[in-house]
Amino acid sequence: MNWTEDQFADYLKRRGVPAAMTHVDTSAPPFALPDKPRGGRLALGRLKLGEMNKTEARYAEHLERIKGTVISWYKFEAIKLRLADNTFYSPDFAVMLLDGAMEMHEVKGFWEDDARVKIKVAAALFPFRFLALKPRAQKNGGGWDVEEF
Repeated sequence: MNWTEDQFADYLKRRGVPAAMTHVDTSAPPFALPDKPRGGRLALGRLKLGEMNKTEARYAEHLERIKGTVISWYKFEAIKLRLADNTFYSPDFAVMLLDGAMEMHEVKGFWEDDARVKIKVAAALFPFRFLALKPRAQKNGGGWDVEEF
């Protein structure tokens, strides 16, 4: 899909993105890494590329259940978006709805500051709907809390 700057600005305006977010300065990374990690230890991250954690696997099961009724397709870690020089964002799931609209879904148990900044910048730069999904406790009915960016 090729949009002119005016078409993209109109799209962002219709989606309710603040005018200040329609033009994002990508000349510098949107965040700075701390000198020392929180809690004094580094996160281990994924052992292998393309391997889901338990929360992501649970959400993939959810997507599989609604495939054909709400969505037509999904893929784990399918897209890598360039936000700035040497700064990328890879949504957990690329999802296509039945009407052909694309959404990027991020599954989080909790948010790190840099992840929240990256999804906000990506939502301002790219014409996809960005959703963050957090598992809801079983005592609160289960399911997923959804936040749209």
